[in-house]
Amino acid sequence: MANEFEGEEQAQKLNLNVDVEVKSSCERHVKIEVSREDVDRYFDQEYQTLTENASIPGFRPGKAPRKLVEKRFRSDVQNRVKSALLQDSLIQANEAEGMTPISEPDFDVEAVTVPEEGPFIFEYDVEVRPTFDIPNWKGLKLERPVRTFTDADVDAAIKRIQANYGRLEDKTSPAETGDYIVTKLVFELDGKELSKADAETIRIRPTLTFHDCAIDNFDKLMAGVKPGDVRKTKLVLSEEAVDEKLRGKEIDATFEISAVKELILPKVDSDFIYSVGAFESMGDFRDAVQETLQRQLEHEQQQRARRQIAAQLTVDANWELPPKLLENQAEREMQRTIYELQRSGFSADQILRQLNFLRRNSKETTAQALKEHFILEAIAESEDIKDEQEDYDHEIALMAAQTNESPRRILSRIEKSGNMDVLRNQIIEHKVIKMIMDAADFVEVPYEMEELATEEALDRAASVADDSGIPEVTEEEAKESAREAAQGNK
Repeated sequence: MANEFEGEEQAQKLNLNVDVEVKSSCERHVKIEVSREDVDRYFDQEYQTLTENASIPGFRPGKAPRKLVEKRFRSDVQNRVKSALLQDSLIQANEAEGMTPISEPDFDVEAVTVPEEGPFIFEYDVEVRPTFDIPNWKGLKLERPVRTFTDADVDAAIKRIQANYGRLEDKTSPAETGDYIVTKLVFELDGKELSKADAETIRIRPTLTFHDCAIDNFDKLMAGVKPGDVRKTKLVLSEEAVDEKLRGKEIDATFEISAVKELILPKVDSDFIYSVGAFESMGDFRDAVQETLQRQLEHEQQQRARRQIAAQLTVDANWELPPKLLENQAEREMQRTIYELQRSGFSADQILRQLNFLRRNSKETTAQALKEHFILEAIAESEDIKDEQEDYDHEIALMAAQTNESPRRILSRIEKSGNMDVLRNQIIEHKVIKMIMDAADFVEVPYEMEELATEEALDRAASVADDSGIPEVTEEEAKESAREAAQGNK
């Protein structure tokens, strides 16, 4: 909200009494008392401005009596003064008490009133970054995965791209690992249906994951299935399931197979490579695939370094993180992961597998990510590392290149979803990680690529009938993205 008190009045400090109750490492209950003198000063400044500029019938602008102005605009002025006092006192209290909020203050602004007499008093709960000594980050011992990509690596990557453009055809022989089944899928607890899908297409891989559970040995469960077969298994819902009453419960899963299909890959010819990215030659296409592999290697180097850095820097980070904070931050951590993977050229299938893992382990992964963020942010502040406009342009351009969308559309979606701060955190963390890596001692280790995906991920929960998962792109959005991508490739 805009502060109306400019110049000398704005610079003058408020006379505050601030009482901070430490509820946990990251939780504070704050009570602020603003002196009556400050309240009157804010009112006087506002009325003075109004008296000089107010247009009231019967008086020339700026000539209406002060008391008439006060009577006519009292309600509006109270709201403006309240907003200004709240904003200024919150900022001053945070600075004075050394608090770095990581959430908005939790209080009902409408219920707060400025009294006619006496001090202005309000209180609120807020989540803050814990206080700690910045650990030594220079000269860390780290492993760095390395690999020189070969033609065979590029060929394997091209096969994965082909799979995204392949078509499914009915298979007459029994199913094998790598084939697809079309199945009715029903989840039950003690005979009561929890959720179902009437026609889910699933690739047979060793593990099948959902938002809230996983089926191990799924390839063995589906070995040799034919249309008309029914396969059943039991699985355990994760401790992160949406319905708290179902967490940790063992449930039944039933698969009624209606079809078995095999994937027919398209031929890699000039038409195919042009449809993929408007490549004019096979050499250009293979170069682009190798560049994507290199970005994925760089992503793994960053992530491996981040994990090792976090393990060493968070040894003493035994702060108590409140459940509400973890719950609020879980979605932000998933969004950060999406941005990270998109910019590094990972497919939608690979991203979904990672998101399902995060959903099933959200408390643990979010807690670790928050501790890492707190420490990296503190290092950034101590080293004066800041985000610049070109950083945003670079990140958005990388995501756009991997999703065949225009940078404008990517930016618009991030802004509309309120995730610009997530992108900002990602930028700052990248810079800090790079600085730490530049000062680290590395031991090179081989980078082992995923030869064959062992996990199939579905964008649904087993325990909730209407779990929507990742929002789908509308048909109109898809058409517009396609138009923009085509124009960008001309």
